[in-house]
Amino acid sequence: MSLASLDALNWSTPFDSSRATRIDLDSRECRAGSVFFALTGGALRGSDFARSAIDQGAIAVVASEALDLPVPVAVVDAHEIHQVLVSASYEIVGNPQNSLRLIGVTGTNGKTSVATFVAELAQLVGLSATSVGTLTHARTTPAPPDLARTLAAARDAGVELVALEVSSHALDQGRVDGLVFDVALFTNLTHDHLDYHETMDRYFAAKASLFTPARSRVGVVYVGDEYAQRLLDEAQIPLRSISPEVAHAATVALSSVTFSWHSHDVHAPLSGRYNVVNVSLALEALSCLGIDDDALVAAVSALSPVPGRYERVAENPTVIVDYAHTPDGLETVLRDVRSLSDATVVVVFGCGGDRDREKRPAMGAIAATYADVVIVTNDNPRSENPTEIADQIESGITGPCDLERVLDRRAAIARGIERAGEHGVVLIAGKGHEKTQETAGTVVEFDDVRVARELLGRKVSE
Repeated sequence: MSLASLDALNWSTPFDSSRATRIDLDSRECRAGSVFFALTGGALRGSDFARSAIDQGAIAVVASEALDLPVPVAVVDAHEIHQVLVSASYEIVGNPQNSLRLIGVTGTNGKTSVATFVAELAQLVGLSATSVGTLTHARTTPAPPDLARTLAAARDAGVELVALEVSSHALDQGRVDGLVFDVALFTNLTHDHLDYHETMDRYFAAKASLFTPARSRVGVVYVGDEYAQRLLDEAQIPLRSISPEVAHAATVALSSVTFSWHSHDVHAPLSGRYNVVNVSLALEALSCLGIDDDALVAAVSALSPVPGRYERVAENPTVIVDYAHTPDGLETVLRDVRSLSDATVVVVFGCGGDRDREKRPAMGAIAATYADVVIVTNDNPRSENPTEIADQIESGITGPCDLERVLDRRAAIARGIERAGEHGVVLIAGKGHEKTQETAGTVVEFDDVRVARELLGRKVSE
């Protein structure tokens, strides 16, 4: 099959696009039949990896500069090469987006939970559905070649609906270009990623770009912050809104939530008041597609917890693992824990290295406000000095606080369990579902859930 997007290019030597079998951005992923797009971004120049791509099997290269290579090369203007990439990525796998119902979920916190609940609820009402995001890919939102292949695999497996996490980076970098979502969801916008976006206004602008006719047909917004209200005022597509009252009026226990949606009483076997909002967004998204409310409400009672999101690992003491890695995320979870228990609350957390540093003192202040014991430890320090990260977290803690620093994360979790005693609650925050820890370029296996169960002498498969 010839590919119009590639055939339209001016090749250095004749190129038969019907020989192409895949599009790649990473030379290490190239194989026989790959067309390698040598993009330039940050400190990396794709042209530096073109020969490696050819060694891996690439049969052609698309670049924004002339290259002397033993395969056909097409030179495309730097401002146009991304669009060629998008078109080729979807065309080569048969444009699967045209055969799927797509729901995009954006926001600072809650994307993974909402996307997972959308897919699971769709399955429970009889649709074939899946989710794409943090739990399935290295990047929250894959780049166009990988995303196109993922959607093609879903289509080929008979999937009808895909719920996709859409990050602000993905929107800013055009990773979801080529897609039009049937429904776009907005969870919230709070302090995060300012190392990339620099200001909250730019961060908001990236998120808001999902709610335009070019990207989505209809939107659902949880009106829990000023940016959600701003989105309601500025969005260019029809919107439905969900009020914070849905969570405030809910009945919440450590193992269940009950709330009202479309005049129905809804019962979910989940923990956390914020899951009331997450489930409400998922319900509203599927309602936008015309799925019967009664069927959706019945399905909620069979929902499963999302890995690493308010995941209860054990009781006596109660141990909860959560991905909360932003000030708002940590506050939301700690407030829930605090409201549901009169026992000692211990929080074990750190902050990731090479990421937004401004949020670290804020997270320290929040931890000290809501927890009885704060144990500062390592998250993924990456290339940063762990001691300096801990110093920055603790700089936000003022006044008397039962504070400990235990940088070894396993030892910190053990200490947290010890401090909680039999009847307390331990929140292990920041890494959630992650199975590794990165320090100074070294990645080791580390799973908060597994470690906590091992320390408690519980079966890892519980």
